[in-house]
Amino acid sequence: MTDDPRAHDEGEVPDEVDAVRLRAALERLRREQNLVGGAVAGAVAALAGAAVWAAITAATGYQIGWMAIGVGFLVGFAVRAVGKGIDKTFGVLGAALALAGCVAGNLLTGCWFLAQEFEAEFIGVLTGLTPGLAIEILKAMFSPMDLLFYGFAVYEGYRFSFRRLTMQDLEEPIGSGALEPR
Repeated sequence: MTDDPRAHDEGEVPDEVDAVRLRAALERLRREQNLVGGAVAGAVAALAGAAVWAAITAATGYQIGWMAIGVGFLVGFAVRAVGKGIDKTFGVLGAALALAGCVAGNLLTGCWFLAQEFEAEFIGVLTGLTPGLAIEILKAMFSPMDLLFYGFAVYEGYRFSFRRLTMQDLEEPIGSGALEPR
């Protein structure tokens, strides 16, 4: 307990009780985390973001680097919504999937332009894609500016992947088993 008389006179909660509530809330939130669900949702969001990126690029004829930020946000939001994570692992997951979504967006775009160049079916190009060809397409499309936008996407994917602790989380009653000894 604190010796500060204001803690009792003004109805403030002593620091020790706040620490207990915070620890209980964090433990409760950790039990709700779902890394597999967050990974699946993030992967779906990365693929959706990549598809939208490629579709917009195909429709406009221009590679728009800012799309990477949208991919990062979309992935981070999906990881947070489904994964409900508060641990650093969720941020790393969101960052990695955001980067993968950007690379996939560039690869799909490259496949589209390749199909147009050779008057081939887009699906045919995708099904004929080998790891070597994918690397060649990505190398041919690479611009140093891509690194900047990929960096933004990774940051957004990391930043938006975490569940935020709210006052409501702190106000929930401390349930049985929330403060079990370690």
